[in-house]
Formats: sequence, C-alpha cells, structure tokens
Amino acid sequence: MYIKDKARISAGGQALIEGVMMKCGSSKAIAIRKNDGTIEVKRHKLTVAKDGSLKKLPFVRGMFMLIESMVEGGKDLTYSANLFAEGFEDEEESKFDKWLKKIFGDRLDDVINVVSVVLSAVIAIGLFIVLPTVFAKGNSADRTFTVALREGALKLTIFVGYLFIMSQIKDIKRVFQYHGAEHKSIFAYEQGIELNVENVRKMGRLHPRCGTNFMFVVIAISIAIFSFVGIRNVWLRSLLKIAVFPLMAGISYEVIRFAGKHQNFFTRAMVWPGLMMQKITTKEPDDSQLEVAIASLKAVLEDEGIIEREFSTRAEVISPETIV
Repeated sequence: MYIKDKARISAGGQALIEGVMMKCGSSKAIAIRKNDGTIEVKRHKLTVAKDGSLKKLPFVRGMFMLIESMVEGGKDLTYSANLFAEGFEDEEESKFDKWLKKIFGDRLDDVINVVSVVLSAVIAIGLFIVLPTVFAKGNSADRTFTVALREGALKLTIFVGYLFIMSQIKDIKRVFQYHGAEHKSIFAYEQGIELNVENVRKMGRLHPRCGTNFMFVVIAISIAIFSFVGIRNVWLRSLLKIAVFPLMAGISYEVIRFAGKHQNFFTRAMVWPGLMMQKITTKEPDDSQLEVAIASLKAVLEDEGIIEREFSTRAEVISPETIV
C-alpha cells in the first residue's frame, strides 16, 4: 500500500546475475535469487549530493551518473555473481587465483572491478571512437556532415551487432530477462498500482529512461556535434571525441530525463529508436524473475517511506550499510 500518493520519487535499476539492483532517493537495494531458490535482499543507504554540488548541475550531472553507474555496476555484478555461486561445489583454485589472492588479499574484488572498468573504457574507445573514425573519414572532398553521418551509422551498426550477439548467449539472455523484470516493476510503481507478480507481469518492458536509450542519444548527438567539425586526422578527431564526451553524456542524460517525464509526439519520436533496441536488451521475464525485481524495488520504496514495510519469508534482509 502506498503511503505517499503525490509525486513519486523516480526509481531506476540495473539487471544483475540472477538479480536486480534498484535505486530510489537515497536508498539502494540488491535482490538476488540464490541457487537454493531463496531471495536475498541487501539494503544500502546512499550519499546524496548536496544542493549546488556539481553532481546536481544540469548537463554536468550526466557524466557523474555515467561514471558512478560503471563503477557501482561492476561492484554489484561481482556481488551478485559471488552470492549466486554460494552453495555450488567448490572447485580447486588455480595457481593463478591463489597468486592473485596472495598479492591483493581482501582488495582483490576492488582490483578486478577497476581493471574491468578500465578495459571496458579502452574497448569502448577502440570500437566506438577510433574504429568508426578510421573507416568513415573518406577524403577531403566529402562533406563534414556526410563523414559524421557515416561515423554514426558505423557506431550504431557495431552497437546493435554487439547487443544481438550477446543476447544469443544463454547466461546473458537471463540477465536481459531480469532487465525486462526491472522495467516492468518500475512501470507498475510509476502507475501507482500494487507491486505483485500478477500486476507487474502486465506491464511493458520498454522504458524511455533505459541506458540503451542513452547510448542511442549519445550517438545521435555525436553526429550533430561533429557535423560542424572538419578535422579529418584520425587521432586528432578521436581525441576531440573523447574530450567532448562529457558534454555529449550530459546532454544525453538531460534528453532521457526529459523524455521520461514528458510524454508527447516529440519525446516519443526521440526515444523510439532506443525503445526498439530494448527489444534486444530486454527479454520477457518469468514469474520468479519478476519476484526478484519486486523484492528489490519494494526494499527501496520501504526505506524511502513510500510504501509500508512488509516482512517476506522469501527474502533475507541484511542490515543497511552506508556506501562511501
């Protein structure tokens, strides 16, 4: 039952390995379906940016959100993988694993997360910045807009192709199902209906505030900006793209934020391509996956005082902790 019937705080999340992370206000929760069939919910209290902080400035906050989502998302994925793996028969550690634990000790997970973020950034720069710049540069007779359009088309082709290939992997498909469960539960919350499997199952799985939409908007804005940049040298153009990426991320975040709050012909047309790509990145979840998404969302809504706290025999609630 909702305690607050007025404007609700925006909620968002991320699909994990056999689980879902949800954020709302200053609260965060991770719900994981363990291999014994139970759901474990871990609650966090987030540090909220103060008024006047750079993290709250329009066209600047988007870059902070992106960095935080990459870093925290990596940690949450590692946590979900470790928790889901509990109870399986332990395999003998390799010499390399033992060496890593000896070198880094308790910091091993943090080191793995940092390496993952850095490698992801390097791969993204190579695939979505350098590679399209190399193949789309053309010759000096080509119009600047034509070059930017070719770059955008190549980026989009690489992005969609990558998503499609990943969606064919069994384990990734299950993550995409949890992605669908996340969206469906948020839709139910936004419509103010009771959060149960029957209600959530009826909701759509394509959401305008999804990160998939964000990536498409970044590509579109890149085309618009670089339509006016005549630099053709591959490395100079690539470095310039990296330099202006915070601006593109900031603009894209505001566009997605606006589209999520305002439903009209313009915003629907703006997010439509990203919604179509979500047909790849989200899959229809089963009821057990919906239960996990609902457990995670209820936890943050309870902590924010938006719904009454309830006790579930399916979920083990760990004491809240502050993220620093």
